[in-house]
Amino acid sequence: MTLAIETEGLTRLFDGRAAVEGLALSVPEGAFYGFLGPNGAGKSTTIKMLTGLLAPTSGRAQVLGTDLAHDPLSVKRRVGVVPDGLALFERLSGAEQLRIHGQLYGLERREAGRRADELLGALELADDAGKLVSEYSHGMRKKLALGCALIHGPRLLFLDEPFEGIDAVAVSGIRRLLQDLVARGALTIFLTSHVLEVVERIVTHVGIIREGRLAAQGTLAEVRGELTLEEVFIRTVGDERGEVPGLSWLGEGT
Repeated sequence: MTLAIETEGLTRLFDGRAAVEGLALSVPEGAFYGFLGPNGAGKSTTIKMLTGLLAPTSGRAQVLGTDLAHDPLSVKRRVGVVPDGLALFERLSGAEQLRIHGQLYGLERREAGRRADELLGALELADDAGKLVSEYSHGMRKKLALGCALIHGPRLLFLDEPFEGIDAVAVSGIRRLLQDLVARGALTIFLTSHVLEVVERIVTHVGIIREGRLAAQGTLAEVRGELTLEEVFIRTVGDERGEVPGLSWLGEGT
């Protein structure tokens, strides 16, 4: 089995405290991998290390067969990233954003334009291609950011909370596109999301991180067993909140 991502002992410390510790990921090539965990578990830190944006304190990460420590630029050319905090040029149109993004990856202007047009159609943004990004809704921005991550033809796509804050129609469109890309063998996807119902419908493999450590990993069927993904997630990370306190003043009347 060829691995798109393989890590050994991957660790990142901040002020002496481990945000990620001893992480051993195995993401098969062609997988739709859901990387799950509660807030603050280390998901975004892991993505930053795997994309060369953050150096690990210790451990090893191999992405698309390349050791990140030895050749990070080679990895960056072959991956696409949709970060949790979108960074788009507000005063460009959607079409201009995509074309410029393609050219930044070295595409010729004509090829960047051709791919931008195809992406706008696939992402259902063609009618809004000429609008400024500042006029786009949150869901449209998510789609545009996805287009920017795909325009150079990456082999591996990182998605950090791609469904957060967008409506069901937009989620459905993005989900269908991503599933089709994986089914055609076009790329491997590494996804983080808190929307477990959507994750369960689309991923082939799952990893669950808790307090910076990998708590479970395998195919969806192996990790889930006879339970739902939400049930497995809650059992794995633990519900440490205890009993939710009531609001004594509600329901008392006036």
